[in-house]
Amino acid sequence: MINTTQRIQSLNTHFFAMLEAKIALLQKDGCDIIRLDVGTPDMPPAPHITATLSKAASRADAHGYQNYRGTPALCQAWAEMYRRVYAVDLDPEQEVLPLMGSKEGIFNLIQAYIDPGDIVLVPDPGYMTYRRATLFAGGEPYAMPLLPECGFLPDLQAIPRDVIRRAKLLWLNYPSNPTAATASIGFLTEAVEFARQHGLLLCHDAAYTQVTFDSYRAPSLLAVPGAQEVALEVNSLSKSHNMAGWRLGAAVGNAQALNALYRVKANADNGHFLPILEAAVAAMTGEQDWIRDRDEIYRQRRDVVVQALHEVGLACTLPKASLYVWFAIPIGWTSAVFTDLLLEKAQVSLTPGPVFGERGEGYIRLAFTKPLELVTEAMRRVVSVVGGL
Repeated sequence: MINTTQRIQSLNTHFFAMLEAKIALLQKDGCDIIRLDVGTPDMPPAPHITATLSKAASRADAHGYQNYRGTPALCQAWAEMYRRVYAVDLDPEQEVLPLMGSKEGIFNLIQAYIDPGDIVLVPDPGYMTYRRATLFAGGEPYAMPLLPECGFLPDLQAIPRDVIRRAKLLWLNYPSNPTAATASIGFLTEAVEFARQHGLLLCHDAAYTQVTFDSYRAPSLLAVPGAQEVALEVNSLSKSHNMAGWRLGAAVGNAQALNALYRVKANADNGHFLPILEAAVAAMTGEQDWIRDRDEIYRQRRDVVVQALHEVGLACTLPKASLYVWFAIPIGWTSAVFTDLLLEKAQVSLTPGPVFGERGEGYIRLAFTKPLELVTEAMRRVVSVVGGL
């Protein structure tokens, strides 16, 4: 047998692949599983977006290879959206690099910057790709604890000096996956100054900035004056415009960092399908009122979840953004055992906190990504099981 590389051996089987197998066995036995584990939007994009895709796909000239940097219209659309939504000015030629989804950008950016032995500062709990991409590059992830008493924000001043000296990248993600925490412009300003002081590239995963509730609006890191000098932001249409399967994202900000990312991408992919790029332009420049209507649907689901959890004494805060509720489990349980209990007894599938890092122990992530009637039924089941413990 031919051995795989040490890099590939650093990648464990993805949690959701194992969960899929477990759910399939339960469904084979007749269980009606309600899945609130995966954070993928369940609603479609607006009709004008899909209409643009359909029309473009019917053209004879729309099926060839595309430029690695997308089309000028696409880069301009990202810049226009940043100006409208975040009050951030971007140069579409130098400060916008389209991606095939934000995950690809996160992974490839780390490959562009990290050599064996380099440190990447990653949130714990946090999106798994920050850590896995670092290990794949031969680097060392350093976990920054996100604690409830700190609002799930990292204490940057608590990072040891010897760690900072070896660090090259600092990852933040607000609104947060999995905690649903948000960051103020004041904290983001502190992070920019910290990166500048220590010669770090500050990277912000902004995938959930347009899924917000109760009049809250999430800021862009690039709204901090001077942020483009030390930072970039990775954004996505997956959550903002219900286009997860379309694989549309962008890295924006520091031009030098974008060029390094581009050099990796130019060796890894051949660009996207032109009709999808044209639909992305329609998504970002067309009518946007539907997004507020969509967020109101999410808000109703969120409220059902939070009310039910509070009913049985499970502690959580009311999220101002994202698709998630992050809640504490009862004392005496582990996250894995408690999620297994809810899967088997309530037939509701959730994600145990340690999937996102060691600091996730004691918590569970719930994604309110099913219609309201299913979310309501799922919480009825959860309340019945937890109330009977």
